[in-house]
Amino acid sequence: MFIINITYKTELENIDQHLEEHIDFLNEQYAIKNFIASGKKIPRTGGIILAIMDSKTELENIIEKDPFKKHELADYELIEFVPSKTIEELKFLIEK
Repeated sequence: MFIINITYKTELENIDQHLEEHIDFLNEQYAIKNFIASGKKIPRTGGIILAIMDSKTELENIIEKDPFKKHELADYELIEFVPSKTIEELKFLIEK
């Protein structure tokens, strides 16, 4: 599992010009169950995505399709972790 920490490197005006495309990208990844949660940071300096992927390389290839990445609007930090404790509804995240 990965936390994707997105940090904008441009003004929000530029981000907002590509926001609809970014949301379409997110929706595609949700549809194929690569992403399980996402949202903006407060203050609005970027966003966070939780991704269920087996491979960092595969995730890096997916991120290349994000309009924020394609237009060089944001930096991406990938943090891999293995959940060891969750609430009951998220038990599927714990590796066996």
